[in-house]
Amino acid sequence: MRPRLQSMKYLCWLSAVLTLSARDLVLPVLCLGHEPHCLQSSPSALRSVLALDVDPESEPQPPCGKEPTPTYPRLDDPATVKSWRDTGLSRDWRPPACTGWTEVGFTTLVTTVARFHHVSGAEGLLRRLGAMSQLAGVRYWSTTYKRWRTLIVDAHALTALQTSQLRDDFTPEEMKEGSLLYFEQADNLSGKVIYRMHIARAAVDRVVVSVENVSTMRYRFIPIVHPGEMQSIYFLERESDDVWRYYGIMRTGKSANHLIMGNESSAVNRAVAFYRYLVGIPTDQEPPAAR
Repeated sequence: MRPRLQSMKYLCWLSAVLTLSARDLVLPVLCLGHEPHCLQSSPSALRSVLALDVDPESEPQPPCGKEPTPTYPRLDDPATVKSWRDTGLSRDWRPPACTGWTEVGFTTLVTTVARFHHVSGAEGLLRRLGAMSQLAGVRYWSTTYKRWRTLIVDAHALTALQTSQLRDDFTPEEMKEGSLLYFEQADNLSGKVIYRMHIARAAVDRVVVSVENVSTMRYRFIPIVHPGEMQSIYFLERESDDVWRYYGIMRTGKSANHLIMGNESSAVNRAVAFYRYLVGIPTDQEPPAAR
């Protein structure tokens, strides 16, 4: 009985540790960036990102021939970030065809919508998209540990999936429409993971990029997210000469380990951290979007 009791205690402890730590697992989003002076949101605006009114009957809708949901905020307003949690929606949501995703439903899903200034055009965005090494050092507010933490410890472009050899950052010339590129990213909890980046669109007025994991994400050797279960897609559209629209979706598949469901605030803080990086706001600038 004593070994069995000890085993049960260990399993309870392990479950608690995984639940706590998995709240801060990194969603594999692709960061973009440009001139640091492009947008500075006020602290009060950043505090309001969770106060997003969306029709409870609505679903996330990217800009694919329809008006997006959530809608774009005004220029220079903070990004609007929403975590979609409805049980029925998470079970039955069918991704729009333009995402390229075929699996129904999700475990977690966060949308980030914004307008931002950018003067380098699509080529500048593609250059930043390919600068994988610059992802290292992005920070976010951990609601679990109640402090700013480094989200991405290291990141590198890879020559190919089969070889997994490190290489220099991708160039805009390599970021052609239809290209499949691979990179390795080490986050603060799950270690090194390989991702595939698909350049779905690379035009002067529209850039669409999707990312998904191709290796398993683990926490202390325990599988948390299997290949293809962590997905992101980013739609960037030119509105005028120096104004772009941004719509991002990050989701974990319905079959992912439910320990990663964590809490809504942590997922929102990760999304805000990447958007801050995009617009040139220090990612650890006070206050965090959610504590």
